Amino acid sequence: MNFVFDLDGTLCFNGKSIDKEIIDALQELQFAGHQVIFASARPIRDLLHVIPKSFHKGLLVGGNGTFTYDHGHIQVIHFEQQILNKLIELIHLHQLEFLADGQWNYAFSGNVAHPIYQNIDKTNSTNIPLEQLLPVCKLVLFQPNEEVLEALQVIPVTVTHYKTEHAIDISPLGINKVRGLHMLDIQQFIAFGNDSNDQCLFEHAVHSVCVGNNDVKRYAKENIERADVAGKIRALIGKYYVDEGDTDTSKLVRN
Repeated sequence: MNFVFDLDGTLCFNGKSIDKEIIDALQELQFAGHQVIFASARPIRDLLHVIPKSFHKGLLVGGNGTFTYDHGHIQVIHFEQQILNKLIELIHLHQLEFLADGQWNYAFSGNVAHPIYQNIDKTNSTNIPLEQLLPVCKLVLFQPNEEVLEALQVIPVTVTHYKTEHAIDISPLGINKVRGLHMLDIQQFIAFGNDSNDQCLFEHAVHSVCVGNNDVKRYAKENIERADVAGKIRALIGKYYVDEGDTDTSKLVRN
């Protein structure tokens, strides 16, 4: 079975690392023959910085679906130039602080104390001017006002709101974590998540687990606390499986 995990707020709670108990449970899951896939709002650059090296050769979805990583090979979906020009115009008009992610490098303008900036792997990437960052795959706008939100409604993009970070995440239209999984030929999966960008995972998963008390929990089959993550992973190791190579969810077997 494919097990898909969001990172921040689901497995990682300090922005920097995953607790050893959770890592051990993930490795047990992998050892049992299941496929472990990470699907995060972070670009691949910042995902690899946190997940254990034993998972670096697997499958990853980054940037809420704008990045896919298949055994070391990165593919990206990016904004068309006409759309990007409108977004840049909006940034300049409202003097917005932002983080834009390219295939590997980034462009940042804002408070360097912000957690999103702190989580960037700056050792292996470069902050370059937005107009020089091509292609641009994902854009975070910090503290957008109502006028900005209204302007985005007529631009064909996907917007995800993060209430706790006072920021919005902008991706090319129609892109989300499930779309990223489909690009990796992953159709059937169990999902762990915690935030609004995980709603699509919960809605399409064979089984879903929400970590914490976010409103998105109403879309998940189960709701657990942070302290229960490792135990829940272990509890599901032998519970779900399908015949190898069979993607028909009607043939799902539960032990």
